[in-house]
Amino acid sequence: MSLRAFVAAAPGRLARSRTRTKTVVGVVLAVVLVAAPLWAYGVTTHRSHGRDGAVAADGLPHTGVRISRGACGTGWERPRSGVQVFDVHNASSRPAEVYLKDARTGAVYGEVEGLGPGTTRPLRADIGPGSYAFACYPDDSAPVRGHAVRVRGGGHGGHREHGGPAAVAVSQHDLIPPTLSYQKWVGSRMDDLVAAVRRLRSAVDSGDLHRARADWLTAHLVYERMGAAYGAFGDADGAINGTTAGLAHGVRDEHFTGFHRLEYGLWHGQSAATLRPVADRLRKDVTALRTSWRQARMDPLDMGLRAHEILENTVQFELTGRTDYGSGSNLATARANVDGTRAVLSRLRPVLRGRYPGLHRLERQLAAAGALLDDQRRDGHWTPPDGLGRARREKVNAVLSHLVERLADVAALCDVRRRSS
Repeated sequence: MSLRAFVAAAPGRLARSRTRTKTVVGVVLAVVLVAAPLWAYGVTTHRSHGRDGAVAADGLPHTGVRISRGACGTGWERPRSGVQVFDVHNASSRPAEVYLKDARTGAVYGEVEGLGPGTTRPLRADIGPGSYAFACYPDDSAPVRGHAVRVRGGGHGGHREHGGPAAVAVSQHDLIPPTLSYQKWVGSRMDDLVAAVRRLRSAVDSGDLHRARADWLTAHLVYERMGAAYGAFGDADGAINGTTAGLAHGVRDEHFTGFHRLEYGLWHGQSAATLRPVADRLRKDVTALRTSWRQARMDPLDMGLRAHEILENTVQFELTGRTDYGSGSNLATARANVDGTRAVLSRLRPVLRGRYPGLHRLERQLAAAGALLDDQRRDGHWTPPDGLGRARREKVNAVLSHLVERLADVAALCDVRRRSS
């Protein structure tokens, strides 16, 4: 699977399961990051591209192939290596997913998802010499594998010994061990979260609001490092870490609770008497979360998506300061989110190893991003995003945005695909 082809062919995959309270327009960011190559080709109705292998306006050779009831990938008569486009037409009566696979290993080089009856969509692939076959997965019907086609060298762009990178599709079974490991890790952090919130509540109860502000940051960062679990937290995430988004009365709304409500009060001069019930509600909510987590079950299908979403949310909400209610600690939260992403990625490593050649580089880039954010802390105080100089702010934005794009590859690779043919 070309990573770009795999990601570009399925922008809708990254748009599912976005449930976190903070996520309002993150879907748009994901689509912008991963869908442009698909948009460049567009969705077409069936039409001829001239003779098989003719070079189209995009400068690439196009080959028309068809899927029909009981047949998959017919029409590929003049195989060639190199970067090329297969215009896949669905002549059947059912929507289908279509993959171009290595006929020997099953590694996927490109895909078309949700190809409707009577429509044609482009599948771009970079293939080298070898044996390939189309695999079709019609809705509510048995999969169909096309005949193997032998590709020799000397294709578009000259002689090629290798094609683009490819990966064997991930199954749900592959994702269960990483998910269980991550779920166990989150459970081990729950005691730290409850203890940190209790210290925060104690500081508020005693009227020591200076200490309460320090304890607030410590407790909040413990929560933020568990970023991939929020989908399993349910309504508790909104109560514990929700913002004023969608609340009619903003910071005065009775439904504004949790860390950010307490943050607003601590940094806007509210009294200890006013904040005691807020801190006590937070303590009860995190204690209840710890109890409920023992029976919670994370969906293995979400692991790769969460690895991408954590920093997607960071770019959208923390680097813009949209979740700042007075503490100016968004970059501290961003740093915790980098840690949270690394916690997910480390557990996905067995799945990604051998599938994602950029894994080690991505891990180094995450470490470098953490170090860059650490540099924004001076004398124990974090610089708010709007306090950064222009050059430094642009660098932070660029580094984290680049990571979001790289993590979109991880999400696409970890999305489960049918592979029974």
